[in-house]
Amino acid sequence: LLGYLGNIMSQVRAWLMTGDVQKLVVVVAGIDSGETLERWQFNVSADDDVAAGTNSGSNDENNKPTLNLSSSVSAVSDKVKAKKSIKEINNEIQAIIRQITASVTFLPLLSEPCSFDLLVYTHRDATVPQKWHDSDPRYIMNSSEVKLRSFTTSIHKVDTMVTYKEADEWEL
Repeated sequence: LLGYLGNIMSQVRAWLMTGDVQKLVVVVAGIDSGETLERWQFNVSADDDVAAGTNSGSNDENNKPTLNLSSSVSAVSDKVKAKKSIKEINNEIQAIIRQITASVTFLPLLSEPCSFDLLVYTHRDATVPQKWHDSDPRYIMNSSEVKLRSFTTSIHKVDTMVTYKEADEWEL
């Protein structure tokens, strides 16, 4: 698992630094039913200075997510200067983590063994490793949605939300 996540994070890091990532989605699905039960979405928008010249694509919802199975790393831009302190950024991230942790108070209890999928939405012209492939967006029909906090760095703004299947629709 650590190797798998390490490979994913290497590629996502490269895409983040070039402004190619539009959103990251963690899908929680029931193993027995195959049904998507939760969909954690992190919408990422890059500062125009970072994306300028590295990506001409638009933030288009029709872009397909890709699932990572390899790791490739690209150069990181050193030209971006910090406008926000690391402490401020860490405080905002900690607030989101606390909010995610507190979500157990409103999310339905998962009553079957679950697995997760990681979906990465990129600009159309992003270089995608051959071992990655297009995936279904894994939307949840008749769901509830809760918008969580957002945070910004000197380079990115991240808006978060969780979509989940209502408990009364589940077979209990």
